[in-house]
Amino acid sequence: MKAIWITAKGGPEVLELRDTPRPVPAAGEVLIAVKAAGLNRSDVYSRTSKSYGKDQPMIPGLEVAGTIVEVGPAAAAESGPTSKNPSGSPTSSRWKPGDQVCALLTGGGYAEYVAAPAGQCLPIPAGWSLEEAATLPETVFTVWLNAFQTGGLKRGEHFLVHGGSSGIGSTAIQLAKALGIPVYATAGTEEKCRWCESLGATRAINYKTQDFESELKDIGIDVVLDITGGDFTPKNLRLLREDGRLVFINAMRGAQSTIDIPRIMQMRLVITGSMLKPRDIAFKSALAADVEKQVWPLIAKGALRPLIFARFPLSQAPQAQQLMETSAHLGKIVLDVG
Repeated sequence: MKAIWITAKGGPEVLELRDTPRPVPAAGEVLIAVKAAGLNRSDVYSRTSKSYGKDQPMIPGLEVAGTIVEVGPAAAAESGPTSKNPSGSPTSSRWKPGDQVCALLTGGGYAEYVAAPAGQCLPIPAGWSLEEAATLPETVFTVWLNAFQTGGLKRGEHFLVHGGSSGIGSTAIQLAKALGIPVYATAGTEEKCRWCESLGATRAINYKTQDFESELKDIGIDVVLDITGGDFTPKNLRLLREDGRLVFINAMRGAQSTIDIPRIMQMRLVITGSMLKPRDIAFKSALAADVEKQVWPLIAKGALRPLIFARFPLSQAPQAQQLMETSAHLGKIVLDVG
């Protein structure tokens, strides 16, 4: 099969298309013939950062959509009730060859085939193409985990999303809107701000020309989903009202911040964060089950719409990542693989 490999730490030029042995699904896995793979900022960090992933060749890619071509032994342990095949080994009563799925991965998505834990696969939402569904797993899982499960965001509260025009940001805006939660966003251009508002943001603020803290100081924010860190952290904390929650999922403006500890104590603020990629299969499978229960019905009702900004063939993964690094995109970038 063909696959894109990170051959060394560096720029997009270190991404190389290679002939690679097709993976064999292990116990609890399914083998997917990949139709499309979604790009994520984590893919770029895997390529560029020595502290982000091992410094050895690897296939990036955290989300795909495609068709199951093989089910590994005991895949049912990850995805549903078990039955016995003629050989006596367990098989999945849910997934079978021919099923179309999207899947959350730990890596390996930039390839024609990938083995995925059965419990991290979800059915393609009705009306969505495989290319469109490839944009869902990483963004939806991340937003649901951090904003709703960890952050406890609920109706009656106010929500602030930084990087509102990104894949994560646009998903967060649409989910909050669908659940009747007023959502505010920041973005780096007027075009991006208006686009965020078209998705359902009550207001989007150009952080390059306006001080988002001054603009939102009278709102009373309950949850901040933050990709920025750095100098935005004190502002985020001052915007939170009592019992507010600041949830980090990245630190693009810097890993170090200054915090006002007495204010945190006085306002009973919670500062937390997470990385989804390192979590184990059991955790991700449980998260997938909750996402299917809570979010998939919203998608079926049209609460989320596909937001593909650009598509590239697998061989042009370097150009696709180069576009992502410019932050010029609105929504998601996809690799057409199949």
